[in-house]
Amino acid sequence: MEKVVQCALQIQFENHMKVLLVGNYEFDGAMSMKIWADALLRELLQLGIDAKLIAPKPVWGRIKPSATGLGKWLGYIDRFLLFPRDLHGAAAKADVVHICDHGGAMYVFGLKGKPVLVTCHDMLAVRGALGEVPEMRASLLGNLLQLWIRKGVRRADCVACVSQYTYRDVRRILKEDRHLCVIQNGLNYPFHPLPSDEVDGRLAGLQGVNRPFILHVGSGHVRKNRDGVLRIFAKAAQQKSLQMVFAGEPLGQDMLRLARDLRIIEQIVQVVVPDVKIIEALYNRAIALLFPSRYEGFGWPTIEAQACGCPVVASNIPPFVEVLGQSAIVKPLEDETGMAESIRRLAEDKEYREEVRQRGFDNVRSHFETARMMNEYLSVYRELAGRREQ
Repeated sequence: MEKVVQCALQIQFENHMKVLLVGNYEFDGAMSMKIWADALLRELLQLGIDAKLIAPKPVWGRIKPSATGLGKWLGYIDRFLLFPRDLHGAAAKADVVHICDHGGAMYVFGLKGKPVLVTCHDMLAVRGALGEVPEMRASLLGNLLQLWIRKGVRRADCVACVSQYTYRDVRRILKEDRHLCVIQNGLNYPFHPLPSDEVDGRLAGLQGVNRPFILHVGSGHVRKNRDGVLRIFAKAAQQKSLQMVFAGEPLGQDMLRLARDLRIIEQIVQVVVPDVKIIEALYNRAIALLFPSRYEGFGWPTIEAQACGCPVVASNIPPFVEVLGQSAIVKPLEDETGMAESIRRLAEDKEYREEVRQRGFDNVRSHFETARMMNEYLSVYRELAGRREQ
């Protein structure tokens, strides 16, 4: 009887718990963070939690929407001078504040007296500022911003790291672990296998996709290793029977020159900033996702692809070893020939492709269901809100 009463009280408490989610600035270029914050809000509302999502509004930033140059400075006015007042007002009505991306951890300092959870997706920018990641070196202002972020992460009541790899980075850099936990990401959209005619319909408007293709999803940041993608594809597609589809930011001039030098420019198709329904269709149709990143904190596209039945060929960086295990084809970053051979085999050997496909399904179902992630976040919310009630 006592357990029944406790359960009823817990349900009543959750139904009255107010959670404020803090999202990212619209023009900071972090589209995956927006999708993830929106997914958290959607899932919380479906669970009956009183949740609200707030993010810095572009005011000055609308003059020149950009994550660089003048646009970046105008965005700083929106993010650091205008937004804190809105955040303070919204937080006054919340039991728990969840900063969805650690890049906003500096807001912790204006939330005194409120339990604050920060989700840390990676420490790559922080490590860049510390000189640990040469490809992500920061300017003087960038170093100061990352120091501010680092102090905010340390000040939060709880920091949820999206992988054991990120957890180890945070613990090492902060030199403490008293307020850290690991909540691995789940899918931020219900990616799943689609009927072939549904895929045809969604991709009908895309120009140039007319042959079997390999897929890469992501930005043009150097850590995404698009130059490696091009070299690997050139080795895999010598018979000219495959296409290489880049979904995300457009290829820069240096990447286009490399594609010409490799004589694969005619096989390249760019799908610039597609919506999630197009991405889901591309995962469903691709022979494989090629994802040889140099650095990641988790690597969402890998499990998104697997949820759609798309085999993954990836580099063996620690987050991918953790997230993918034996469910994907994982090769050393420098083994571009090995990745190319794996792509050729996936394209030619249907039985092998189906085997890798099924391993991917099993991986997502076993470890990366959205419900599991949400249950773990709810446990943290309850704990933090409970501290406030004491």
